[in-house]
Amino acid sequence: MPAPLISLVIPYYNARHWFPATLDSVVAQGLERMEILLVDDGSSDDGATQAARAYPAIHLVRTDNQGPSRARNLGTSLARGRYLQYLDADDLLEPGKLATQVAALEESGADVAYGAWQRLRARPDGSFAAESCVDRRLSESPELDLFTDFWCPPAAYLFRREIVERVGGWNARLPIIQDARFALDCALYGGRFVHCAGLMASYRVHTAASVSSRDPIGFVRDCFHNACEVEQWWALNGGITDNRRAALVKVHGYVARASFVSDRATFDEAVAALQRLQPGYVPQRPWHLALASRVVGYRQAEHLAWWYRRGRQWFARRAMVTPSERRG
Repeated sequence: MPAPLISLVIPYYNARHWFPATLDSVVAQGLERMEILLVDDGSSDDGATQAARAYPAIHLVRTDNQGPSRARNLGTSLARGRYLQYLDADDLLEPGKLATQVAALEESGADVAYGAWQRLRARPDGSFAAESCVDRRLSESPELDLFTDFWCPPAAYLFRREIVERVGGWNARLPIIQDARFALDCALYGGRFVHCAGLMASYRVHTAASVSSRDPIGFVRDCFHNACEVEQWWALNGGITDNRRAALVKVHGYVARASFVSDRATFDEAVAALQRLQPGYVPQRPWHLALASRVVGYRQAEHLAWWYRRGRQWFARRAMVTPSERRG
């Protein structure tokens, strides 16, 4: 029996309500040389078992709950396909997605195919409404784009086995941004990307929001630790060029702003990184923070900005109080 052309690796954790539609989108691809590795990551529901009964071709693997990165790595270790599709258990592949991206990889010789995707926003009644399509292209420096502000859900990508083996697995040290890091790792290891025209996948946004929204402090910390790891990689692979330095400053600047109120330890670490990378760091915007930073330094400017915001909030609340309420 010939090896499968595509291996789909699906980490599964308590997704019983959404997985049937996800699995239907896989089966609808209509490819014969395809294997489905469903990794049940310690779920408490029976959705994975039901799926395996409905589709005997599914290779169901069970493991203790260790998170999606380790589940993907386990599935990858069992995969036999020439190409790998990572698919979250609540996302959807668009019709013809796999065939389109396989053709693009074989024609171009690239390592990673990607394309447009759309959000499906949860409604109060449990249904999902399609939002506008996101169709961005990577520049000639994909490592910089993927490190700073380019993101696609795993469903929008298709990976050649060789680049996955070169990377060596999903980074379990970054539990929140591990999907962004895996695509970045492909670029860091020299992977070539090819864009495919058309809609490739749909990404469900639930009422409870994404992991990054549910744990904003954890998300920002992940961004900081990711930047530290990437800086070390760059230092050993080509050095910290001007463009790489600018990207590091951009990410650490975001971390500093996002952590000032909620996570002062991470703020202090990010500011230290900024001062090391760009002594006398001044943010580009907002303009009032940039101006204050030039006068009193960035760290003190953030303190002033915080007091300014608190003052505005106090005056706004005060303005909503009627004269009689003020008199008591």
